[in-house]
Amino acid sequence: MAIFEGAGVAIITPFHEDGSVNYEKFTEIIEEQIAGGTDAIIVCGTTGEAATLSHEEHLSVIEHCVKTVNKRIPVIAGTGSNCTETAVYLSTEAEKMGVDGLLVVTPYYNKATQKGLYEHFKIVADSVKIPLILYNIPGRTGCTMLPETLVKLCRDVKNIVGVKDATGNMSEVAHVLALADGCVDLYSGEDALIVPTISLGGKGVISVLSVVAPKQAHNICALCFEGKYKEAAAEQLRAIPLIDALFSEVNPIPVKKAMNLMGKNVGPLRRPLTEMEPETSAKLEAAMKEYGIL
Repeated sequence: MAIFEGAGVAIITPFHEDGSVNYEKFTEIIEEQIAGGTDAIIVCGTTGEAATLSHEEHLSVIEHCVKTVNKRIPVIAGTGSNCTETAVYLSTEAEKMGVDGLLVVTPYYNKATQKGLYEHFKIVADSVKIPLILYNIPGRTGCTMLPETLVKLCRDVKNIVGVKDATGNMSEVAHVLALADGCVDLYSGEDALIVPTISLGGKGVISVLSVVAPKQAHNICALCFEGKYKEAAAEQLRAIPLIDALFSEVNPIPVKKAMNLMGKNVGPLRRPLTEMEPETSAKLEAAMKEYGIL
């Protein structure tokens, strides 16, 4: 059984103006997501600026999320690293905190071979008992996990259950699902591709759109599961201008700007990320108004 089906939010990490984690605001955001119908919370991923959190902050944010959610919906923790030992450390600590699953990214910068990727993920999976979703995002990591490697991992390792596919390539998605024959729970890592991914057998999306529009992202998935693909496609297409604006600069720059525009006061970004440029910010604001969330 999949860890979750539907729209899981790639939740942000809010900061105070001094750069420290704003846990009170984080609680508010989590509660708003649950009230909005989000199907799962993915904490300390790309959108959560995990790359600039210290290990202590990383684990503290995960623990706070688990305690706040209190088993109402699944919590999946980002625990990947380009160092296998670090990924094992973060994964085993997150398991102790009670997360429902882990999201483990392909090791960035090292550019591992397919054999290296297989061994990396197997070592991490063998260190815990909870399920792993692998995260294939070559545009950020400089490392591509081939469909054959992914499917082999899901077949060989009991608790490797699926993948977040952020290749943006529907041919790649189709290839994985064709090879998998049901052994891979595939989630879209691209908000613009929710409907086609589910139509091929995907389980849903790990979503940035959900940060600002949880009900709408959930509903796109729910319509697909009900077989109402025409209605789902209409909702998907209506969201495209907003999705484009949310990725007009590198994630999570626009989505944190969007939340601040909505009056959420989630604070600044951590360097090397910088505030949104005025031109793209204006386009984002216009898209949010057109979509009806501002």
